[in-house]
Amino acid sequence: MKNNRVCSLFGIEVPIIQAGMIWCSGWELASAVSNAGGLGLIGSGSMYPDVLRTHIQKCKAATSKPFGVNVPLLYPNIEEHIKIIIEEGVKIVFTSAGNPKTWTKHLQQHGITVVHVVSAVKFALKCQEAGVDAIVAEGFEAGGHNGREETTTLVLIPQVKKAITVPLIAAGGIANGSQMAAAFALGAEAVQVGSRFVATIESSAHQNFKEAVINTNEGDTQLTLKQLTPVRLIKNPFFNKVNEAEKRGASAEELSELLGRARAKKGMFEGDLEEGELEIGQVSAEIKSILPAAEVVSSMVKEYNEAITHLMPI
Repeated sequence: MKNNRVCSLFGIEVPIIQAGMIWCSGWELASAVSNAGGLGLIGSGSMYPDVLRTHIQKCKAATSKPFGVNVPLLYPNIEEHIKIIIEEGVKIVFTSAGNPKTWTKHLQQHGITVVHVVSAVKFALKCQEAGVDAIVAEGFEAGGHNGREETTTLVLIPQVKKAITVPLIAAGGIANGSQMAAAFALGAEAVQVGSRFVATIESSAHQNFKEAVINTNEGDTQLTLKQLTPVRLIKNPFFNKVNEAEKRGASAEELSELLGRARAKKGMFEGDLEEGELEIGQVSAEIKSILPAAEVVSSMVKEYNEAITHLMPI
């Protein structure tokens, strides 16, 4: 895309970025998206340091095009992850769930482009002050860990656009080209896509989870666990337990005990649809097929071009 700041920043052909989702975004998906002209991201949040290094090395072998690593700052092993990312020569890092000042300058000193994910204007301003190269503004519709403000993408993107000068990437509720066109109309210069890439052949999500995603309907996801870290989940027996606990006023400690360890791994990676945590966005309701990642990218580009062609002046 000509004159697109995000494409120029990353050295990619189309302004479509695959979100670095835990348990779903291994080297196969990241390299497939990058090979298709977008930007693939390895999701480091679900990886031990040695596993992350392996995924980076395999991704480098599978693509000669740019790719990056997503680093949720609330997870352990952050220092080790950053060290490995630098040692392996990764050139793009997306950070989230933490203070952008912590690692931005350090990464940039090693020639790495840094992007941070936010859910509110005040956080976008802090990112710009920290010197990030671009910002992802993620609306309430998004899957996984989400903002407490519950601001929708339609409202969030234009507000962030007015507040910042660095390139803006829209996320939350975007799975096709018409939604991408809407994000661009609101002021975004690229889109970050999560849920649609979960339901791809190359996604490292369990087949049970992929099929659960394409079988969701409107209203089948909900933001929960707000006392801990808000997360959007598919409604399943585990969700029902959390919902019941919250309704009777369970404490954060009780909710944390109910959540336990590796609950997301159990659901998304191991395929336990009963007791697992199934993180996905509202837009899953319109995802009805498991496709190759390259087909997702090409379809979005085609749909985007069709959408902007059909827009009519008033």
